[in-house]
Amino acid sequence: MRMQQMLRLVPIFLLALLVIKPAYGQGKDQPNSQAASGCRIEAVDYKGWHAQQIANRWVQLIVVPQNGGRLMQASFAGHSYLFVNPKFAGKYLPPSSNQWFNYGGDKLWLLPEGNNDEQHWAGNSDVLDDGPFSFRKLSEGKQCEVELTGPEDPQTGIQFVRTIRLDADSPRIRFHATMKNVTGHTLEWSMQSVSQYNTADPNAPSRFNHNFSTFTPTNRSSTYLNSYHVRFGPAENPAASVRSDGLFTLHYVHMAAELWLDSTEGWLAVVDGSSRYAMVERFRYEENKPYPGKASVIFWTNGPEIKVNSDGEAILSRGDEEDSPYYLEAELNSPLCHLRAGETCEMETEWFPTRVEGDLHNVTDAGVISRPLRATRPQNGKIRLSGSYGVFFIGRLMARIYDEHGAALGTMPVVDVDPTEPVSLETEISPSGKPGRLSLHLEDRNGVDRGLLQEVQVEPMPENR
Repeated sequence: MRMQQMLRLVPIFLLALLVIKPAYGQGKDQPNSQAASGCRIEAVDYKGWHAQQIANRWVQLIVVPQNGGRLMQASFAGHSYLFVNPKFAGKYLPPSSNQWFNYGGDKLWLLPEGNNDEQHWAGNSDVLDDGPFSFRKLSEGKQCEVELTGPEDPQTGIQFVRTIRLDADSPRIRFHATMKNVTGHTLEWSMQSVSQYNTADPNAPSRFNHNFSTFTPTNRSSTYLNSYHVRFGPAENPAASVRSDGLFTLHYVHMAAELWLDSTEGWLAVVDGSSRYAMVERFRYEENKPYPGKASVIFWTNGPEIKVNSDGEAILSRGDEEDSPYYLEAELNSPLCHLRAGETCEMETEWFPTRVEGDLHNVTDAGVISRPLRATRPQNGKIRLSGSYGVFFIGRLMARIYDEHGAALGTMPVVDVDPTEPVSLETEISPSGKPGRLSLHLEDRNGVDRGLLQEVQVEPMPENR
C-alpha cells in the first residue's frame, strides 16, 4: 500500500522539479543576461576570418589576432569606419619580405621607416605587420578589455603588446600599446598607430567619397614650412590647407600623398560629410621629447602616384581599383623611445565615434564643435542659443550662466543628447539676473561632468532695420 502511494507521488515530485529548476536556472543566469546587455566579447566569423568581436549598445569592434593583431573593423550605430581590403578578405598569408599584404584595418607600426640602415624599419610584410598575435580576454560585462601580444621580431628587436578596452556605458574606445626591447642591447624606435579609413562612396563603392576630410590643429610654433611637411606627393597639393583658425584640413582625393604635422593639441578628426559620421582620435603629446621627423600626426591619402618616366616626363601611375583602393590613413606617433635591454615604452590613445552636421571647428573633451555657439539676448529676457555639435557621451547639455562680473547665476538644463545623433541647438532658456557669459557642459547619465563644449559672451540681439 505504501509503495503504491509513493509511486503515485512520483509524477508530482517530477512536475515540481521541472517547475523549480527553470526558476532556479533563470535566477542563476540573470548576471549573464545583464552582461549581455552591457559589454560582451565573443568569437565570430568576419569575412572568412576567425575573429573576436567586442561590442556594446553603440560599438562593434572586430579583432583578427592572426593577421598582425589587427583591429579589422570599428562600427558605430551601424556605420563601419575602417577600410577592409576585399583582395585579402578572409585570408592569412605568411610574412614575406618581397610583398606587402595590406589587409586594412588598424594596427601598430614602427618609425622611422626606410631601408637606410638597421635603425630604420623596412616595412613590407614582416613579423610586426603580419605575424600572428595571441589573444586574451581580460574582462567582460561592465567593461570589456582584450590583450593582443605579438611575436618577438628578430630584425627590429621589438615586441608589441596592445590592449583594447570598451566600456558598457559609452562608445569610447581605449588603446594601450606597449613596445618592448627583447634584445640584449639598446634600441630607439617610435610606435605608430595606423588607421585606414574607408573613403569609397557609400552609395557607389566604385567611386571615391568626395566629401571626406581630416582635421588636426597646427602647431603655431611649427618647424615645418606652412605648418606641415610634404613627405610624399606634390608640394602644391590643393587638397591640403591651413585655415584661418589654425586647423589643418585634408580633403580626400584619389592621389598618393603623405603629410606630416608637429601638432601638439592631442587630437585628429576624420569626418565623412556624406553620412555625417566622425571619428576623433585623441593622444597625449609629450613636450620636450623628440618625435620621429618631429611629426606627431601623419596623414596618407591612397591613390595613383606621380612619377617621372624614362623620358623625364611626369606621369600619373594609374592602376585599377584593386591596385589603388580608396582609403586614407590617420597615423599617431609616440615620441622616440630610447630602450635598454628588456625596457618598455607605452602609448595611450582614445577613439570617440560621433555624428556631426556640416563643418568641424574644434574638439573638446565633451565633443565636436560643428557650428560655433551663439548666445543672444532678445527683449523678452530669455537667452537664445544656437549651435551644432557632436557629443561623445549620452547625457544632457547644461548651461552655466554668469553675470558680467563673473558671478554665477545658476545652471540650467538645455537638451538631452546622444552620440548617435548630431546636436542642432536652436532653443531659448530663461535665466535669472543679468547674464553676461554662458558655458555649455556635457553631463552624462551618471551626473558626471564630461567637460566644456564651448563658452561665449551673451550678445544683445541686433535690432532689425
